[in-house]
Amino acid sequence: MTEITSRRGLLFGAAAVSAGALLTGCTSNEPSDSKDEPAANDQPAADDKPGKQVTIGFAGPQADHGWLNAINDNAKKRAEKYSDVTLEITEGSNDTAQQIGQIETLINKKVDVLVVLPADGKALTQVGLKAMRAGIPVVNLDRIFNTPQAYRCWIGGDNYGMGLNAGHYIGEKLKGKSNARVIELAGLDNLELTKQRTQGFDDALKNYPNIKKVARQAAEFTVESGQAKMAQLLQAQSKFDALWNHDDDQGVGALRAIEQAGRDDFLMVGGAGALSAFQAIKQDDGVLKATVLYPPTMAASAIDLARALGQGKGIGGMAEFEIPASITLYSAVVDKTNVDQYMPTGFR
Repeated sequence: MTEITSRRGLLFGAAAVSAGALLTGCTSNEPSDSKDEPAANDQPAADDKPGKQVTIGFAGPQADHGWLNAINDNAKKRAEKYSDVTLEITEGSNDTAQQIGQIETLINKKVDVLVVLPADGKALTQVGLKAMRAGIPVVNLDRIFNTPQAYRCWIGGDNYGMGLNAGHYIGEKLKGKSNARVIELAGLDNLELTKQRTQGFDDALKNYPNIKKVARQAAEFTVESGQAKMAQLLQAQSKFDALWNHDDDQGVGALRAIEQAGRDDFLMVGGAGALSAFQAIKQDDGVLKATVLYPPTMAASAIDLARALGQGKGIGGMAEFEIPASITLYSAVVDKTNVDQYMPTGFR
């Protein structure tokens, strides 16, 4: 659709749907006009045949973390798979004013669709609203804007689910042990996502009355902080049975501290899905036994969604003619039984 009024109708006319699966083939052909069959039966399977040319603007934060760098890589590589997609990508910034300026530049270029991973969802809500009011649909990636009016579709990870699945994995491993003790190496405590991960973990442990969480330390999602905070935990806790670490990047430092302390008397579960974590899990000669995913492949799926929006299509495999308003990805547990499957998605 080229007319702004038509595009605005497309933006605001869809119902909210929540799905817990990763998108793999996102666009479908236009539905037929037949009135003889129910509408859902006219929705064909997904295909990657070239369609209308779509220019997608991509704006993310500065890639100063392995996961954020993987977000950028996933977006670029996904866009390259489509001959009908042109990707306009910004440099990325953790400075709110600078990122707003970058997004406004993309709006002024009249891109067809925007994909935005805001450095701060609350602070960037107004520029999301500006794009939507200009008739440019926004795919809000992970860090959510303050209002659904600022985006056409949100796709992101499940922070609560990360903690929940980590807790259940540890619980099942320790359910036969009396008076089991666990500790937690969290991320930045001023972030809502950290609180959600901890809440999920605590809720899961309620199902295992034999387990008690005896310590929690917040780190900063860096190798250095992971090493320093883990060293403190190890010094304070001479005996425990399991550790959940929120982030595989800081987990590199945590594993260094564990090795330096000569400790191997517990199991460790990581978070996010770094390649180094997958490799350690596969090697299976240390404390790291599993990690719960926060998949950066969500950026590839965001490109799929943007392409579908730009071409006025829905998602193959779903009956609706419109893409969902919200997609929450599942935080799968990766251990030695399935690590080979996930190895290609590991980020450095």
